[in-house]
Amino acid sequence: MKYLITFFISICCLIGCAQKKQPLHGETEFQRELNAEYKDASTSPLKDSDRKHFVGLEFFKFDSTYIVTSKFERFPDEEPFEMKTSTERRPIYVKYGEVSFELKGKLFKLNIYQNKGLIESEGYEDYLFLPFSDETNGLESYGGGRYIDARFPEGDTMIIDFNKAYNPYCAYNDKYSCPIVPRENYLKTRIEAGVKAFGKH
Repeated sequence: MKYLITFFISICCLIGCAQKKQPLHGETEFQRELNAEYKDASTSPLKDSDRKHFVGLEFFKFDSTYIVTSKFERFPDEEPFEMKTSTERRPIYVKYGEVSFELKGKLFKLNIYQNKGLIESEGYEDYLFLPFSDETNGLESYGGGRYIDARFPEGDTMIIDFNKAYNPYCAYNDKYSCPIVPRENYLKTRIEAGVKAFGKH
């Protein structure tokens, strides 16, 4: 009888643990990896109170329309400048080039940047930074705009996947210092792809 009671308690504990440990949401590998990163205390920008109940960010539905092949133009003679951030910090960036692309029948152009300090870090030697704002900001998406990570292109084209657009850490926690999207990188259209605003669902 004692063994039966122990077995029953063990089963109840297992069921209880399974109910508490909910799987992280994510329609794509990018979404699942981002959710895993945000759930992990060692890598998450979330406040502890938010992370405790975190099961996943909210994303626009994946849409292949927002994967575009852009024309890349290198600007090798640009002068480094101090990029404004949400704090007094002023990291040094340089305009690395421009990407121009067609989206839903309209032509757009964005500046793409290189962080002069970050290139000293291993694994970031070829890293490029593509911040942008659009007409979903302050509505479905974060008001301060979003970012896309990129790498040096091999030729004169670059694939831009807006489904991989993510929020600055400042969208989750005001302890961070985040680059402000330059005015030149405003897209006069709705980019219904990538991460949505946090805490609105």
